[in-house]
Amino acid sequence: MVFKKVNKEIKRVDAYEKVTGRARFGADLEFPEMLYGKVLRTDFPHARIKNIDYAQALKIEGVEAIITAKDIPENEFGVIIENQQVLASERAMYIGDGIAMLAARSKKAAQKAIELISVEYEELPGIYSLDKAINGDVLIHPENEDNKVIHHRLRKGDVDKAFLSADIILEREYNTQFIEHSYLEPEAIVAVPDDRNALVSIYGSIQNPFATQKAVATVLKAELNQVRVVQNHMGGSFGGKDEVVSSMAARAAVLALKTGKAVKMVNSRDESILESYKRHPYKMKYKVGASKTGKLLAMEIEAIADSGAYACQTPFVTWRSVVQATGPYEVKNVRTDTYCYYTNNIYTGAMRGYGSPQVIFAQESLMDELAEVLDIDPLSLRLKNIYHNNSITASGQKLDNHEVSLKEVIEKAVEVSDFKEKYKKYSKAQDGDKKRGIGMAISFRGCSLGAEAIDAAAAIIRIQKDGSVLLGSGLAENGQGLKTIFSQIVAEELGIEIERINYMELDTLVAPDSGSTVASRATLIGGNAVLDASKKLKKLINNFIHNEFALKNEELVFADENIYDNKNNFVISFQEAAERAFNSGVLLSSYGWYKAPDISWDEEKGQGRPYFTYVYGCQIAELEVDTATGEIDVLKISAAHDVGKAINPANVRGQIYGGVMMGLGYGIMEELIIDKGYIKNTNFDEYLIPTVKDMPKLEAIIVENPDPNGPYGAKSIGEPTLELGSAAIANAVALATGKRIRSLPLNLERVVLGHSLKKGE
Repeated sequence: MVFKKVNKEIKRVDAYEKVTGRARFGADLEFPEMLYGKVLRTDFPHARIKNIDYAQALKIEGVEAIITAKDIPENEFGVIIENQQVLASERAMYIGDGIAMLAARSKKAAQKAIELISVEYEELPGIYSLDKAINGDVLIHPENEDNKVIHHRLRKGDVDKAFLSADIILEREYNTQFIEHSYLEPEAIVAVPDDRNALVSIYGSIQNPFATQKAVATVLKAELNQVRVVQNHMGGSFGGKDEVVSSMAARAAVLALKTGKAVKMVNSRDESILESYKRHPYKMKYKVGASKTGKLLAMEIEAIADSGAYACQTPFVTWRSVVQATGPYEVKNVRTDTYCYYTNNIYTGAMRGYGSPQVIFAQESLMDELAEVLDIDPLSLRLKNIYHNNSITASGQKLDNHEVSLKEVIEKAVEVSDFKEKYKKYSKAQDGDKKRGIGMAISFRGCSLGAEAIDAAAAIIRIQKDGSVLLGSGLAENGQGLKTIFSQIVAEELGIEIERINYMELDTLVAPDSGSTVASRATLIGGNAVLDASKKLKKLINNFIHNEFALKNEELVFADENIYDNKNNFVISFQEAAERAFNSGVLLSSYGWYKAPDISWDEEKGQGRPYFTYVYGCQIAELEVDTATGEIDVLKISAAHDVGKAINPANVRGQIYGGVMMGLGYGIMEELIIDKGYIKNTNFDEYLIPTVKDMPKLEAIIVENPDPNGPYGAKSIGEPTLELGSAAIANAVALATGKRIRSLPLNLERVVLGHSLKKGE
């Protein structure tokens, strides 16, 4: 099929307003008589709140309201488990918990007043390690019998019997760290009372407007239709502006209703890092059994994650881990357990990759370690065990409804990186302190929500009488290019130019609830909804033109702003067709709806079809290590990803570049340092993220195998690009130095000292 608007590099529809500075972000918003909200956070990670005295704060000129937990209609909310406090009630549970909040007529007054609130605490023993959380001497949530948030299982075959028949058994432990999302724009919210026929309207940097709507409605004890949420431009999110923004929105809403005025809350960088949830750190034990020829026979995996003080997204994050923990390999016998426990550390939630970067780091490190023990090169070992068409996954799913392209993405990445020759070269002894290495990692990733929830989305398209088009979706544009992709789909189906389309901002009182923009589901699920609405309108216009011109029953062709018959004869322009239809009383509006194909999951056995389709990727990292200083210089990363069909190849490459750089940061430098619940690096002077000077040469390889369930064959790209970098880098460092480092990040100290000093240990 020849496409005119999709599978093309088209300028982003929101580019002009962003590059000119016209785009309005949450912190840019102003309303008449607007107040400024401020939160007082706890002094201790775990403490009983004995008394709050804000008498002196009330005396500050300009302060209009001070709120504590007792003033909030419903103080707990949560997407999965409702145990997150808007403000700490009896106990502060982690260092980011809010104790009190206020609204004042100026930022200066708000800051001065917040410093005058006096809190009497009783510091309590806290749990800051997973070992103590598992032991359960102290319960974070006393209403529970232990500190366990969730336990997911996967069982396949006879693992014990398979290990008895294995020629090689390898057992390894791997660890990953707390990670900050590091979006450039800190959280920002404005709550406006009695706005546009709603009890309260929420504006700001909101990743998931409908989740925010639900949280605010819960906290206010209001109906959903009384809470309006409008998304503004986002300065980054990566999964991070969900529960933390819901909490901020709820706080601002309570203050707005208390004062009767708009209330604006904007976090500083320190406040953002103190309060916002992080990527889960994992402790993982892997045991693998293989034949002497390298065939995988059995795997046993235990992964334990730190949830921090609240449940947040933990039950779903660790579920994805249990599905993907064995990697994209055929293993007939598998026993996997993922656990998560409450601690008094900062809470953890959704972040790009969502439970897969941790297990991929472990799994792909393990494959290289196994290859070394077997004296097989890591590429050959992978090719001997990877999924192919009709392979059976660890969860018992037959991969028979899409192209399993693992071999293809591996071959393309290997070719571009010259992996085979460089692996041979770097495997030999190297002189001097600076040594080079090359490493690979591969993955498969389930597309969309899977068995986490019913997955469906909606879109609205309205053709105006002059032929211009209004397009809206219930999914949020978080900077990933959703507006452009959806506009391309409409333009392709209706045969019109992108410039004819005006993308409507997401407003929960108008847009249909389509769930959250997570799980790389926007193009796949939301795109299908847009395509459905487009097809309905196309059929409606098709039928109208047939009647208007007494045409035979034939399929008309919509292209180049015109409508043609099936012999390519001009019939009418799109603009004139719209005008005639409107003047004839035809409704030129359509709702599109798409529900993902059915999936299944047995929670006890961990068997079923957890996702209806998958994407596949391979990344290869080439680097140089200074063995004297521990400095790693990543020279090149080759990233091959199957996206089904690239609606906009330029956008796909942008996702690959961004994801690879986030994976690089995860692998070699990023780590939130927590000491007994206290965060030690609350700004970017100490929390290090990659800059342009750390950027290696990037080879973005787009692989296309159209998926029958995707719009024009498109699938996912946002999250898979981040998953592989840390493992590929770790494998390259091991080749270069002879040291296997099993904990992230691979910082200077770990590279110099090494956690595993003997090759093959």
